[in-house]
Amino acid sequence: SASSSASKAGTSGSSSSNSSSKGTLATTVLAALAIKGRAPKTGYSRSQFGTAWADVDHNGCDTRNDILTRDLTGKTYKSGTHDCVVATGTLNDPYTGRRISFVRGQGTSTAVQIDHVVALSDAWQTGAQKLSSSTREQFANDPYNLLAVDGPANEQKSDGDAATWLPSNKSFRCQYVARQIGVKHKYGLWVTQAEHDAMARVLSSCPTQTVPTGGGVTGSSSSGSTGSSSAATTAKSTATATSKTTARATSSAKSTATASSS
Repeated sequence: SASSSASKAGTSGSSSSNSSSKGTLATTVLAALAIKGRAPKTGYSRSQFGTAWADVDHNGCDTRNDILTRDLTGKTYKSGTHDCVVATGTLNDPYTGRRISFVRGQGTSTAVQIDHVVALSDAWQTGAQKLSSSTREQFANDPYNLLAVDGPANEQKSDGDAATWLPSNKSFRCQYVARQIGVKHKYGLWVTQAEHDAMARVLSSCPTQTVPTGGGVTGSSSSGSTGSSSAATTAKSTATATSKTTARATSSAKSTATASSS
């Protein structure tokens, strides 16, 4: 199942030859992925993966803003949104290695886009069409498969896999394909032969690269980015969700009190 695969992808292997102190080697997980031909794209549409950026974790914020909050630094928020809608911030882009200033607004928001590391169309053609609609929606909003990145780079990638597109920032390629491998393992998807070979070529330069255990960029693969531990990210997300829930409850209580006194 997807959940059991997620557990396997996110924990250390039992054999010392298959793991490091940081987790399971990406080469080990890649070897466990099935290799098949690409299935037809017939029937694919974005709606097959649910409403775009749905609030699947029920923290009161849509997925896009959750990822912007996670991946940007120096953030400000749109007033009245309980620190949900990101207004400005800075992205240390993992795909290009550039620092990008984000400003929310028509004509400027697209400078930073949220990329599905394993593209939805690619997922559809490598097993996702057999997943339940609810699992596909979870896939499309899973922080493990999402990164805030340079907009033009994301558009250039389109729905390409590792055989057709890799980040121009070569120092991030190992982590990038390791995350693709982790995502495919988590959801029981397969890789094509060309995709497998491209991933293997990248990993040949970094044999100790492990499959990421959490969301977001780790280490210092993007220029100026130090990333964060998955534990810290989880703690922050939990605290943020609690704060937003409390804020909404307080607002609701005030509204009720106002209505009762009027």
